Amino acid sequence: MASSEAGRGDAFKHPYDAIIALGSNIGDTRANMAKALDMLCADGAVSVVTRSRDFKTPPWGITDQPWFANACASVRTDLGARALLARCLEIELQLGRVRAEKWGPRIIDLDVLVHRDGAVAEDDLVLPHPRITERAFVLAPLADVAPDLILKGRRVVDWLADVDQTGIEPFSDSHVLCVTD
Repeated sequence: MASSEAGRGDAFKHPYDAIIALGSNIGDTRANMAKALDMLCADGAVSVVTRSRDFKTPPWGITDQPWFANACASVRTDLGARALLARCLEIELQLGRVRAEKWGPRIIDLDVLVHRDGAVAEDDLVLPHPRITERAFVLAPLADVAPDLILKGRRVVDWLADVDQTGIEPFSDSHVLCVTD
C-alpha cells in the first residue's frame, strides 16, 4: 500500500477514497455498526474496500458509561468529503443518535477520518480528523485497514505503538474483511 501523507489531495494514492470510523455503546453495538455501514452503502454511492475487526474499547472522555465497540472501514466513493460527512450524520440520525453530551453514550458514531479531497479545515469538518493520533480506540481498527497511512509524518502503526492501549482488544469472533470487485 502506498504511504502518501493523508491530507494532501494530490498525493492521495490509496485503493480507497476515504476511511470512516464507527463506534457504538448503546444496545447491540456491533449490530449498530453493521447496520450503519449497510446504510452507508445502500444506494451504491459508497462501497467498502476493507473493514477492520470490531474492537472492544473503554469509554473515552466520560468514563462512567458502557464500553464501546469500534471499527474502521476504508471505502470507495464519488462523494466529496462534505457530502460523505452529511451522509454519515444522516445515518446517525436515522439510527437514533442523540447528541446530549460531548463524549457521551451513543447508539452510533460515524466519523470521516481521511478523504481523498485532502486536508480540510472548516468549523464543522477537519480532515484528517485532528485527534486520530491520540486515540487508541481509533488507531487500533485503523491499523487493520490502513497500517501504512501517514499521519503527521508517521505511519498509523507507529502512532498506535505509542498510545496507551489498555482495555483495547478485538472481539474474538471478529475478522478483517477485504471486499474485492
